[in-house]
Amino acid sequence: MVTEIADSTARIDLGHQVSTGISPWVVALTVTLATFMELLDTSIANVSLPYIAGGLGRSFDEVTWILTTYLVANAVVLPMSAWLSRVFGRKNYYMACVFLFTVTSFLCGIAPSLQVILIARVLQGIGGGGLAPVEQAILVDAFEPAKRASAFALYTVAIVTAPAIGPVLGGYITDNFSWRWVFFINIPVGILSLILTNRFVHDPPAFIKERASVRVNGKLRVDGIGIALVGIGSAALEVLLDRGQIDDWFGSTTIRCCSVIAVVCLSAAVYWELHTPEPIINLRLLKVRNFAIANVFYFVFGVGLFASTTMIPQILQSLFGYRAIDAGLVLAPGAVVITLLAPLGAQLVQRKIIQPRILLFGAVMVVGISFLHYSRMTLDTDFQHWALARSLQGLGYAFFFVPLSVLAYSQLAPEDNNKASSLTNFFRNWGGSFGIALVTIMSDRRASFHQSIVGANQTASTIPLQTSVNQISAYLQIHGLSHADAIHAATGRIYEQLQVQTRFLAFMDCFYILGVGTLIAAPLVLLTKGFQIGAKVPSGH
Repeated sequence: MVTEIADSTARIDLGHQVSTGISPWVVALTVTLATFMELLDTSIANVSLPYIAGGLGRSFDEVTWILTTYLVANAVVLPMSAWLSRVFGRKNYYMACVFLFTVTSFLCGIAPSLQVILIARVLQGIGGGGLAPVEQAILVDAFEPAKRASAFALYTVAIVTAPAIGPVLGGYITDNFSWRWVFFINIPVGILSLILTNRFVHDPPAFIKERASVRVNGKLRVDGIGIALVGIGSAALEVLLDRGQIDDWFGSTTIRCCSVIAVVCLSAAVYWELHTPEPIINLRLLKVRNFAIANVFYFVFGVGLFASTTMIPQILQSLFGYRAIDAGLVLAPGAVVITLLAPLGAQLVQRKIIQPRILLFGAVMVVGISFLHYSRMTLDTDFQHWALARSLQGLGYAFFFVPLSVLAYSQLAPEDNNKASSLTNFFRNWGGSFGIALVTIMSDRRASFHQSIVGANQTASTIPLQTSVNQISAYLQIHGLSHADAIHAATGRIYEQLQVQTRFLAFMDCFYILGVGTLIAAPLVLLTKGFQIGAKVPSGH
């Protein structure tokens, strides 16, 4: 009976899309536009922070809150998006998010002080937090199950490419125009998105039916306790991850408080959400095996993508002397590979040439191998080899997200799509936050470790060290320095080289950890249940 109802709902939903006379691809391109803009904004401002600090007359540490406030607001709203879209209507909520994101982008651009830009970034994060999960739900409902893979290929290009080109675009805009244009570029895209969304996007019947569940006798059901626990816990956890390394982790009272708040609130939220009849986050969906395992890989996806996208420009700029735009160009081949091959992955899935879980297993293995390949780089590695390594990583991600998304929704009924999209984006988003925090912590700790090891084996009496100091000193004396100044400068030069070597080794350790962790996770794919593309939802789900 459950199967018949689910299948009937799916047919009604599909019929709605056909009756509107609007191609699902028009819908897909429309909603991807704003999501691309929002994901771009998570990284585009990073390289502009020194310029923003100078323009507003504040320290670099103070302006890093521009990133933190956005991520905190984003993390708070994201898990609530499914409920909010049911309350206001999916189309209405999506357009409200685009509108708020666009208006606050303008406010960020004209901000006269740090206080104003921080308030605007909080509001911008609230608007941006609802875009990705609502878009994914719209895509799932706009395409029949047999054709969803192609839609997910488009989504893959957006979520992988946007964070990668953000630093490049941000660097170019800042160098050639003003840091304020980093925010102003969102405005025309936002206006276009509003016009297209109003014209082409509609709430399907299955979702309209689902909306009725949030009201009893005309009164709105509000999971106030769940909203408070999830919101406060998510905000505390994001501050912990984003500010921990800057504020010396548990040496900071703020970080200690955030740790306690995050653990208490999120633990309580899990218990509450599993026992309340209308939860803000439907954790019961994780009882569905394929959906639960898929969310593990959404997390793995977020960790690997955001960690590597953060590390590579940092390595190339700080250790290799690349400009921001050159470091960004190293990331470009990976995005090109994904853009070209993600549609091929979609066709392999849709035409049933290869099972989604087998394709996903192979993709995860390739991504893991690419991280291990990065870990074997040296300070002599050139641009071409870095770009080729990123291409290998892109090869894995090109066949990663499409089968993963198909797998996630394979056992869910249409009325669960909206709730599921919030959870999948919740895990992907937190994977990104944990990935960035992981490489920040590990690179610092491993650099200290390598420095202690190298320092212990290179004492002042070590002959190779003395020889290097003498050679550099002699060169400097020839060019006019006194003996004492030359010795001092030579010693400083050797220490600088030591720091470069140890920092590089630390980054290579981070890649190795990412590679091993990804490869360990890969066999989980094989625990998923088999299914047929476009088949009826299994009974009981």
